[in-house]
Amino acid sequence: MICAISGEVPEEPVISRKSGLLYERRLIERHIADYGKCPVTKEELTMEDILPVKTNKIVKPRPLQAASIPGLLGMFQNEWDALMLSNFALEQQLHTARQELSHALYQHDAACRVIARLKKERDEARMLLAQAERQIPSSAAVTVNDNAVVSNGKRVAKDEFCPDGKRIRSGITSAIITELTECNAMLSGQRKKRQVPQTLSSIDALERYTQVSSHPLHRTNKPGIVAVDIHPSKDLIATGGIDSNAVLFNLSSGQILCTLTGHSKKVTSVKFVPKDDLFVTASGDKTVRVWQGMDDGNYSCRHILNDHTADVQAVTIHATHKYFVTASLDNTWCFYDLATGTCLTQVGEQSGQEGYTSAAFHPDGLILGTGTSEALVRIWDVKSQSNVAKFDGHMGSVTAMSFSENGYFLATAALDGVKLWDLRKLKNFRSFAPYDSNTSTNAVEFDDSGSYLAIAGSDVRVYQVANVKMEWNLIKSFPDLSGTGKVTSVKFGEDAKYVAVGSMDRNLRIFGLPQNEPEELRSIDGH
Repeated sequence: MICAISGEVPEEPVISRKSGLLYERRLIERHIADYGKCPVTKEELTMEDILPVKTNKIVKPRPLQAASIPGLLGMFQNEWDALMLSNFALEQQLHTARQELSHALYQHDAACRVIARLKKERDEARMLLAQAERQIPSSAAVTVNDNAVVSNGKRVAKDEFCPDGKRIRSGITSAIITELTECNAMLSGQRKKRQVPQTLSSIDALERYTQVSSHPLHRTNKPGIVAVDIHPSKDLIATGGIDSNAVLFNLSSGQILCTLTGHSKKVTSVKFVPKDDLFVTASGDKTVRVWQGMDDGNYSCRHILNDHTADVQAVTIHATHKYFVTASLDNTWCFYDLATGTCLTQVGEQSGQEGYTSAAFHPDGLILGTGTSEALVRIWDVKSQSNVAKFDGHMGSVTAMSFSENGYFLATAALDGVKLWDLRKLKNFRSFAPYDSNTSTNAVEFDDSGSYLAIAGSDVRVYQVANVKMEWNLIKSFPDLSGTGKVTSVKFGEDAKYVAVGSMDRNLRIFGLPQNEPEELRSIDGH
């Protein structure tokens, strides 16, 4: 008798009461534990239905095939054939799995393409909606106090929100325009009477400037300082890094005051706002943060602004210290109220795909300059948000711009160097090409008096500011001591007593008069 499952003579035979079939005990026990049924008749079966069969112990006979060499060869041949058949079946299964995987990958790629197209259409729709919102009269967004509702703890007009929840920009109101105009008139009047301060560093002093200190401020695993700003009344320097942090550094003590974290990508622009002790940072994560200074010297995040849909490249503060503008690669710039963090208007163009890579307010505050990734410089009337002039002639993205304190000159930097523009005649009157064609000029900066101009690329160069017709002389060149070959930012200290430089390493470098210089020479330089 043979087992109904294995087809072999059982070593411990048992029989089923229901079917009368013979089984190997260990096999039927495992089958009943797994399925609870007879493997042959498929009837319900338990171990109580199984009876042992008493037999004499027998020795299994050797199969006939194993009794001779030809029989053994036949057995080996059969086993080899079975192995080859099994291998063939596995190869077929592998081929089928590869085809299914290839089909799934094609489907995934197609889905990614559809998602990318939908995102692009969404962004275009948002841009069109923003354009439509700006065309709505500001009176449509303002309601009487009786229609006010509560949002985020403040009372706002019901009509400030579209049905889809998006805010309607209130625009730059007539009261704000009056404030900007009065500030412009006051600053313009003061500028005509303003003289170069006696405490300004002389040309002789600048010629003797050398590196006096170097301060590691950012993380080593993501080195690179891309933005620098200096507080106008405190001895503080701010840096923005590729490590997504902004660092406030006390130059007098040589210590880090605080490190501001929160951005998820590199910090592209940093600006101090002396009024109310505020600080603004922009980032490649599409956001802008407004920080409030605390009594203990630290800064806390006061506003997180999410009005842009691409990297925010620049922040510029208005002369009133009440408003600021951000410029983004989404081809728009936003005008914000600093106290509330409210975007009053967002300006962009439907035509063209270039984004804004730099921005700066004119010292009088009624003109805004922006640079694009397509080498174009635009001049805007802030009151009407209209583009009143365009300067072309650069090559590559306009990486930086700076207005002179005299109100007449604008310096812009790009791949081909620096161009100086006369705002009265709206033309380029001088160009500097200090580097080779593969080296971009990354920063350009007038000092607060308008007497010196700094250019940064593979090194830092300081020029003496002259008029339109006279030559602008090179006073001093500072080599890039970082070893990266890329200086990203430069800023003059108060009265040009020092120059702060950021490069693609983690160190902030300060250039000034050597500390061991004789005191009489230092006092002469300070007038």
